[in-house]
Amino acid sequence: MSTPWQARRTSRQPLAARTVAPREPADPARISRRVVRRQAKGMDAAAVTHALKEARFYARQASRHEDLAADERQRAELAGWEQIDQLLAAAPGTVYDPDTYDVVQAELATEATAATEQEAAVREAQRIVARADELQTLREPGTLEHAEPRESDEAVRDELTRRAGPYVQADIDAWLARAPRPLHPPGRP
Repeated sequence: MSTPWQARRTSRQPLAARTVAPREPADPARISRRVVRRQAKGMDAAAVTHALKEARFYARQASRHEDLAADERQRAELAGWEQIDQLLAAAPGTVYDPDTYDVVQAELATEATAATEQEAAVREAQRIVARADELQTLREPGTLEHAEPRESDEAVRDELTRRAGPYVQADIDAWLARAPRPLHPPGRP
């Protein structure tokens, strides 16, 4: 019987620690636009004009300090208040509602499309890592020849090479050369 503090030993050792997909860097301008829209929602022209004056005051104060002068977020916030002020000046007697402006809707649609594309890229990277794990598991006991190749196994080969080096690539290249190619990609007749 083993003691609880002893490490369990397994025969299979991973080649390398899995890496997490890099996070998208924060966009200070986009964050500022969202903050301004949220704050301005329901404001009338007078309230927006007051908020614009405050934003200009803070921008002037920040311009006096070297470390704050290049603050992209502050400039985007000021530009957002100016844009809202212009929109409400063109339509007197209304309140700001971001859902009614085409510019805002187009920007939100662009952001949603970019997020969808990023999510698809992350899913594809995860699929490649999972297939690489599968092929590595088959490669270790020597049963790789029994696996059927898939359309994207070249990308998987690159992942295995990145993890362990060219000796794995040689095994996978030999397997890809010997394995019969399917006539049609998976899912197609």
